[in-house]
Amino acid sequence: MSDAPSTNGRQSRNRRSSGRNGRGAQPRQLRPEDLWRTGLPLPDAEPITPVDDPTALVRSLGDPPLPGNRLPASHYVATVVERAAVLASALAASAGLLAEREETSAD
Repeated sequence: MSDAPSTNGRQSRNRRSSGRNGRGAQPRQLRPEDLWRTGLPLPDAEPITPVDDPTALVRSLGDPPLPGNRLPASHYVATVVERAAVLASALAASAGLLAEREETSAD
């Protein structure tokens, strides 16, 4: 016996939505050269300056809309954003794209 729910002796079919002529949408055929063509040249990379607080934008949006205790969810989202910022800075440094930080003197 099948574990599928009973449909009163009828078997349900998955139907595709049909177009105006009753035909299903035809997938676009890609030519092999579309995938391997040479793209446009990329612009020169600009130096990247790490920010002091990478979570500022996420915090400005408020707490995540998750049911229950939102404090741990906010903490985990902030942790992921901070880790992504650290990895982005490390990647920029490895490529020689990390901008020099300007030291400000507190007079």
